[in-house]
Formats: sequence, structure tokens, C-alpha cells
Amino acid sequence: MPRELTITEEQELAHPPERVWRAITTGAGNLGWLYPMEVEPGVGGAVSRGGAEVVEWEPPHRFACRAGDGNGFSTTLSYRLDGTGGGVRLRADIHWVHEGEPDEGWDTRGDAAARYAGFYHHGLAEYLRHFDGRPATYVKAAREHAGVGELGIVAGALGLVDSDVAGSRVRLEPLGLAPLEGVLDYRDQDFVGVRTQDGLYRFFGGDRWRWPTWVAHHLFAPGVDGGTEARRWQAWLDGLLDGACAGAVGSDG
Repeated sequence: MPRELTITEEQELAHPPERVWRAITTGAGNLGWLYPMEVEPGVGGAVSRGGAEVVEWEPPHRFACRAGDGNGFSTTLSYRLDGTGGGVRLRADIHWVHEGEPDEGWDTRGDAAARYAGFYHHGLAEYLRHFDGRPATYVKAAREHAGVGELGIVAGALGLVDSDVAGSRVRLEPLGLAPLEGVLDYRDQDFVGVRTQDGLYRFFGGDRWRWPTWVAHHLFAPGVDGGTEARRWQAWLDGLLDGACAGAVGSDG
């Protein structure tokens, strides 16, 4: 029997539909809150991520793209923008269909997709409110293997304490990197988000799904070298978590 799952995120955005449309359907917009993804305008247009294709295109109110893996699994991402120049209600739906053999990872990936969607769409609102129209550089660094309690280690190494909650003013002090001052705009057991004057800094934990920890930042300061920044954050992440792992092994011995 086919399996289906739909994940829905709805939010009110105080921005004209045209601005929200740009943020979700252009490469420049996606760099500011999501990840690198180019969209070829029009039905049948290519989407650079996942081999997807545009299946609905009605600017600035309706957009959908669909990708399949050739083995009975397909994903459709659709956006509905309802509103006028004063604001818009954005509805995002992620629809999965699996018609192949039973997939043991279905529930895990479904839970992760739902939680990721909430974090990403919070980031969309932050981007539109604070950085819309500014060119962005996307910086990513990731661990190769899953660990245990790593997001807590990351938060502590940044200088966050338990009393720091969404809305708190914070100063991050990652060892070997420049300090960052801003607002803790998101924090739960899976994700940490910090907004500075020139960036959205995103930290992704994987404990819940036994996935590796990673970071993805959207930097808006002019002249940022994305490759250099990625190497710096990769070195920080590896040094921090390799050290924590070695310490845990040593304490057991």
C-alpha cells in the first residue's frame, strides 16, 4: 500500500507577496534563509536541488515543485501566498508519497522533515524582516558521523547558558573565530539560531534521529569568502567535537 505524509507550515508575514515570492523562488532569495537552490521560472522549469521540476507557477501566489527517486518515492513542495501589499499568509506543504517497498526510515525522516520545516520557516521570517534584498553567502560545515549530546556541547562552546532563551541578547565566543553579538532567535533541543547584524547563524543537532551535527550560516556582510568561512567553521566543529569524544573515551578508561 502507498504511504503518504503531508507536513504543513503556516505563518503570517508582514511583507508584500512579491517579496516573499522572491525569497522562496529565486536562488538569491534561498541563499538568505534556506540553502543554495536555483529555480527555473515556469511550469516544467528545473530546480537545482534533488532533480526537482516546477509543477505550479503563478507569481506571486502559487509555486510547487516535485522530485522523484525512480523507486516509487516522490516529494512535492508547494507554497500558497494569500494576501496583498500589506501582508501575506504563507502556507507551505511538503507531501511525500512512497509506493515502493516498505521504508524503515520513513518515520524518522518524516519527524525530521517536520521539525526542520519549522526551523527553516522561522528563518524565512527572520530573513525577510532583517535582511531582505541583501546578497547572502551560504556557509556550511558538517560532521561525518553522529554523536551524542553534541548540540549541547556546541551551545556551551559558543557561550550559551541554560537561561539563554529565544529573544535573549547573546555574545558568542567560538574558540579561534571572531566573537559574534546578536539575538538568540531560536532554541530548542534540536536547533539553535542566532541573528547578528550581518548574519543568521544556524546550528543543527542530530541526536533525535542519530544524524551528524552540522552548521549552516547565511552571511550578509560584503566581501565574505564563503570557502574560507566554511573551512573555519569546519575546523571549529571538528576540533570541538573530536575533543569532546576523546575526553569521553579517556574518562571511561
